[in-house]
Amino acid sequence: MDVTQIVGIVAGILTATSLIPQLVKIIKEKKADDVSPMMLIILMAGLGLWATYGIMKEDWPIIITNSFSFLLNTVVLFFRYRYAKKGS
Repeated sequence: MDVTQIVGIVAGILTATSLIPQLVKIIKEKKADDVSPMMLIILMAGLGLWATYGIMKEDWPIIITNSFSFLLNTVVLFFRYRYAKKGS
């Protein structure tokens, strides 16, 4: 494994896990009204395309990190609607 691969893997891990603190906050506070559903949907479309790109290139770090990010964003979107105030 060369330096380029290591940088790519570390970047993917940091990007993929960046949403975890926000998800923890949403779950603790049971509040996610300030989270934009459209932003999440657009981001998930991009992550899905990145994962597809990784599959096409057979690049496991891209596949794994973007699939994990997609999953986390799906969970945030779920809680966004679960904790939405009535009438919002």
